[in-house]
Amino acid sequence: MEIENNNATPSLSGESTPNLLQGIGVSPGIVIGRVVVIKRHTCRAGRYHLPPDHIQKEVARFHQAVTRAEDELVRLRENFADDLADALSIIDSHILMLKDRMIYDQTIRFIKSKNVNAEWALAQSLNHIKNRFDKIADPYIKERYADIKHVADRVFSILFGHKPYQLVQENEPVIVVANDFSPEDTMQLHTENILGFLSEKGGVTSHTAIVARSLNIPAVIGLTHITGSIATGDTIILDGGLGQVIIKPDSEQVQVYRRKALQSEVIADELAPYVHLSSETFDGYSVRLSANIEMIEELQTVHRYGCKGIGLFRSEFDFFHQQPQPDENALLATYRQLLDSMSPHPVTVRTLDVGGDKFLDHLPDHSSQLDPERNPALGLRSIRFSLHEIKLFTMQLRALLKASAYGRLRILFPLVSSLPELHQAKAILRKVSSDLDKEGVVYGSDIELGVMVEVPSAVILADVFSKEVDFLAIGTNDLIQYSLAIDRSNQHVAHMYDPFHPAVLRMIKQTIDAGHAQGISVSVCGEMAGDVICAVVLLGLGIDELSMRPAVIPHIKRLLRHFHYEQLQQLGEDVLRCVDGQQTKNFIKAYLAQHYPYQCNNY
Repeated sequence: MEIENNNATPSLSGESTPNLLQGIGVSPGIVIGRVVVIKRHTCRAGRYHLPPDHIQKEVARFHQAVTRAEDELVRLRENFADDLADALSIIDSHILMLKDRMIYDQTIRFIKSKNVNAEWALAQSLNHIKNRFDKIADPYIKERYADIKHVADRVFSILFGHKPYQLVQENEPVIVVANDFSPEDTMQLHTENILGFLSEKGGVTSHTAIVARSLNIPAVIGLTHITGSIATGDTIILDGGLGQVIIKPDSEQVQVYRRKALQSEVIADELAPYVHLSSETFDGYSVRLSANIEMIEELQTVHRYGCKGIGLFRSEFDFFHQQPQPDENALLATYRQLLDSMSPHPVTVRTLDVGGDKFLDHLPDHSSQLDPERNPALGLRSIRFSLHEIKLFTMQLRALLKASAYGRLRILFPLVSSLPELHQAKAILRKVSSDLDKEGVVYGSDIELGVMVEVPSAVILADVFSKEVDFLAIGTNDLIQYSLAIDRSNQHVAHMYDPFHPAVLRMIKQTIDAGHAQGISVSVCGEMAGDVICAVVLLGLGIDELSMRPAVIPHIKRLLRHFHYEQLQQLGEDVLRCVDGQQTKNFIKAYLAQHYPYQCNNY
């Protein structure tokens, strides 16, 4: 790696504010400072044919590189304090990936079968993995490839003979810029002289982003070509909340953002007490505010923001960053840690939600046997996939039930559209329970069972489902998509995706009423739950639980504690009279402007 020092003119975009770049804010905070641009070595793996008597030596060379990479990660892990344990578990997953059969075994096979050098064989293995992940549209799962690449890059560096490096050593506060950062890189940025970082690659749910949030390092990612648009020594403004970067700001912009930074500190100070307050209205009506998470590494953030439970744990991510095909014990370890950490609060684990754009094509015993679907959104996905792959479903349920002895478990079946689906899933769960009883395995006696309401048929049958389960969870993201026939990723119709559409709000209300009629709770775990403007409506419609990104909880808690419950109920009744989405949104904004003295966005 070398530190770039040049005076190139940045390539800027935009007309009214040509020095403003928009990226993805993954860790909040506003910082102003000098930039250091990092340029890494480019490793190009040429193919070299080896004589047969050199093959074992080449395999040994690859094995030594993997062992050295493992030693580096272990030493890095030991350098960090115990209070970063959740973030450090990411390093543990990277250590496991080094010996993953998709990387390790396949590279050795290429060396032996093709009589080639380790660098080229590793590159082919990585390319094979990338081709599989490229077929996945779901951004959460697609980002798991970045972890595999970070691990492979470390081995590449050793094979090419590059010396271990310190990411950056500065004697004054700087903002670091690079094409990409691994989670391990981000941990090295946790010093008083690193103000924040920018990168060209990455996503909101990447491990790098999770570590940045855990360490409170302001960060913006997804800034294409930023390393060529900015030079070491430039001054920039980084807004990790809005995902904005201002290159070479003028004095007026610097003053504006200094005021914003102070204002953000004030807001953070104002919100800090809410972390420890109960989530109830001014007159004592209680609503549970819980967290949506994808990975066990996020538990530290969950506790920091005072979440009273996990409202949605997306269990499919264990199948992408732990092992190619985690066994029952691996799943049990995750679920046990999750439940034990959150006890006595409830943890809702959504069973495997794959299929469609979240296809497990790297599980050879399962999904590779299935043909590609012409319309995966309406095909073999979610609970349908689990009912098709009963062996896999049974393994997950066994791990969940075993883990239930360590906390309050709620099992959530996704995308249930009919009663026979629910009955079949419950029958498999009963069979698992019976098997564990015969084996003498102790598990929780108060496990709750729920279904996700994500399709119109589930809304219509909500009164029927409510007699069969302990809770309902409304997945507003899919419910809106399926109800309005809108694909949010389609640029031609994405603008029509509308959480305030009267049909959507009426379906939510119908589901809530159906659950309450049977005495069970109803939650919302889609994006609507974490938006203040949407949340105030959901509260008015009578929702019992909102599950969202952990950092948003203090904002929603402040909103909740500001109102009397009767006010929210009246608002819900008024909103249901609106006949147009824009009318609904305008009404809510006007209401909040009159009755709520705080900002409702930019958090």
